[in-house]
Amino acid sequence: MSECPICRKLTVAEYAPFCSKHCKNVDLIKWLKEDYRIPVQDLDEEEGVPSPEDDEES
Repeated sequence: MSECPICRKLTVAEYAPFCSKHCKNVDLIKWLKEDYRIPVQDLDEEEGVPSPEDDEES
C-alpha cells in the first residue's frame, strides 16, 4: 500500500490514492481553487526576445 498524498496515512482501495473521502474532497477543493500550479518561466523574456504584448505597447 502507499500513502495518502494529503495526510500520509495508508491508502484505502475505495478512495485510492487517498485514505478517505475527506482527503479525496480536500484534493478536489485544491484543484477547484487552482492551488495546484506548475511554475513556468517565459522563455521569450529570458532570451531577451520581445513578446507580442511588448509590440502592442509601442
